[in-house]
Amino acid sequence: MKFKTRLRVTFITIILLPLFLTSIAFCVIGLYLTSAQRGLPAAELSYENMRELMETTDKAFFVLKEQARTDVTRLADREYLIRINAEIARRSTDIIVRKGSELYYAGNKEAAQDILPKLPDYGDADLSEESGIYYGEYNKFVKQIDFLFPDGDEGSVFVVTKASALISKQLLVDMSVAIFLILIFTSIMLTRWIHRGVFHPVTELNVAMQKIKDGNFEYALETNIKGEIGDLYHNYEDMRLRLKESTEENRESEKQNRELISNISHDLKTPITAIKGYVEGIMDGVADTPEKMDKYIKTIYNKANDMERLINELTYYSGIDNNRIPYNFHRINVADYFGDCLEEVGIDLEQRGIELNYSNLASPDTVVIADPEQMKKVINNIISNSIKYMDKPHGTIDIRILDEVDSIRIEIEDNGKGIAQKDLGRIFERFFRTDASRNSAQGGSGIGLSIVKKIIEDHGGYIWATGKEGEGTCIHFVLRKYIELQRE
Repeated sequence: MKFKTRLRVTFITIILLPLFLTSIAFCVIGLYLTSAQRGLPAAELSYENMRELMETTDKAFFVLKEQARTDVTRLADREYLIRINAEIARRSTDIIVRKGSELYYAGNKEAAQDILPKLPDYGDADLSEESGIYYGEYNKFVKQIDFLFPDGDEGSVFVVTKASALISKQLLVDMSVAIFLILIFTSIMLTRWIHRGVFHPVTELNVAMQKIKDGNFEYALETNIKGEIGDLYHNYEDMRLRLKESTEENRESEKQNRELISNISHDLKTPITAIKGYVEGIMDGVADTPEKMDKYIKTIYNKANDMERLINELTYYSGIDNNRIPYNFHRINVADYFGDCLEEVGIDLEQRGIELNYSNLASPDTVVIADPEQMKKVINNIISNSIKYMDKPHGTIDIRILDEVDSIRIEIEDNGKGIAQKDLGRIFERFFRTDASRNSAQGGSGIGLSIVKKIIEDHGGYIWATGKEGEGTCIHFVLRKYIELQRE
């Protein structure tokens, strides 16, 4: 649930729930007080109830009683009775005067007609004093004063008080307690709801963040909660997974860097050792003929070239790793470009005794967008790998350019020792070497083909390898054609 919705629900609950519960409490307490007092004689009412009723009734009762003692004729005076009734009516009290068995005066005639048959007879001593009687069915408390009219007829004055005054006061006390309990209940309920919906998830997020701080990226948070809290959980999960992935990538990168340094160090030792050995031979006079001296110097030169190649590869790898390879794209004609490129390569292969076969099945005017220097690096790296792992007395390298409608496919195939099927999908990974032992004469840093893959992908193409162990390897890569839109 969203925070705005949660706040609205809280606001509405704070207002409506207490009102609803208060209404129920009012009805229940009111019904209870009314039913509890209905039908009870005054003697059975509690002391507190009696005291409340008597306080409401006594003022009028004692005034009329004193009047009956001093001047009973006033009780037969309707004007006097009207005046007295007007004074006490606002206290929910009325006067009823009975002469004989007939109604002589009533402050509320309609109510008096109902209760008159129930009123006690003249001369009932138990009810004519201060005790009074409670009529539950009428919800009224009655006190009686007996007197004689001037003409000698028996008369009674009844002071009738509605018990609702008592119930109202008791209801006020009970409702105050009920409202207090309702507010406590509402507060506890809302506090638990907010704690469960807000504070508990925040606490869980705090614990999860502490786990992240401690480097524990395995502490997952799963939830079905909607709204901001749910978004926080999902964002935490995204952050955790990305941090975990980033950390694993950093660890892998560090591992690869350490492996690179180890590879480069190992591969540099071989030419350096050879150079030192041949230099010492020259210094010690072992190369005592012009032929030997020429052989030693050429060997030193070749080993120095190997060292330079390794260092250049390392520098280039650093550029790849930081996406800083400089590209200078041009429109190049495929036939012309590969013809020139393979002419240079062919000289080196001829010196090494490797046969080069070249065929171009694409249209002579086929054009691609490429960086000539970087594409030459691709071809040289692939051919260098073919030369490095050539194990046949008569080595051959076939280069084919195939037309594939909107792209061209270049295949560079050799008849070398090949690659195991399990390794074909990994040869473009950085630092992967099919030769696990470090005693291989070929050496190499293991990043040449990863550089090739990066360059091809930056040209918008893709690359893969096929082959069979013991028979040779074929490297395929695809480049999109440049198709110039014809002007109308």
